[in-house]
Amino acid sequence: MDFAIILLVTIAACFALRNPVKACPTAFYAVAIAVDVLFVFGSTVGLPRAVWSPLFVLIQKCELSLAMFVVVMFIGCLAKESRACKWLKPIRSELSIIAWFLSLGHMAVYLESYLPRIFGGGAISGNVMGAFALAIVLLVLLIVLGVTSFAFVKKTMRTETWKKVQKLAYPFFGLVYVHLLLMLLPSALHGGLAAQASVAVYSVVFVGYGLCRTGRALLDRQDAGAPARASAPSFSEEPDLVS
Repeated sequence: MDFAIILLVTIAACFALRNPVKACPTAFYAVAIAVDVLFVFGSTVGLPRAVWSPLFVLIQKCELSLAMFVVVMFIGCLAKESRACKWLKPIRSELSIIAWFLSLGHMAVYLESYLPRIFGGGAISGNVMGAFALAIVLLVLLIVLGVTSFAFVKKTMRTETWKKVQKLAYPFFGLVYVHLLLMLLPSALHGGLAAQASVAVYSVVFVGYGLCRTGRALLDRQDAGAPARASAPSFSEEPDLVS
């Protein structure tokens, strides 16, 4: 349930901070990096509980970064002429980069934690091993998507190549959902109420996105005068992790 609250606060913050983010994105990037540094420091040296507890939820559980990615992805579901789309679309790239920076702390600490256990021959359950393997794939996708989201990198790439690369946002988002299920389902199936609540919330978000994005693609095709194919919807050329 923490994620539902964090997502709502993140949505409100994205609307409220839209102008500052657009005016000075580097300041927000610097804050995200500083939070990562503080988190990594706290995971190795320790921090007061009042500081570590929110960092654990927001960064170690990657809930703040995920909430921002959810906002970025759902912007692609909004009608292009809607006020929400016009307000948030100009900072879509900046939001994705902030989320990318925040996710790096999560990745670094988990890799440092799991690599010795896996290569040291420790006992690891099948679902954790599967989640770790999937995390490696997500890390590769995240690096590619994050690096190519920067404007100076985009300028060095051919437009068509850049668009194809950014389409990796779709499998990335879907694999994040699979990763979460691998980590949560065992506990949820054994009666863990917190895990069950988390699975329910994540399912609403990710399945809801799939339905909304497909619906938006079909509506866009109809508006363009092309016949819609419900069995194989074609997503718009605009990628989801950048503006």
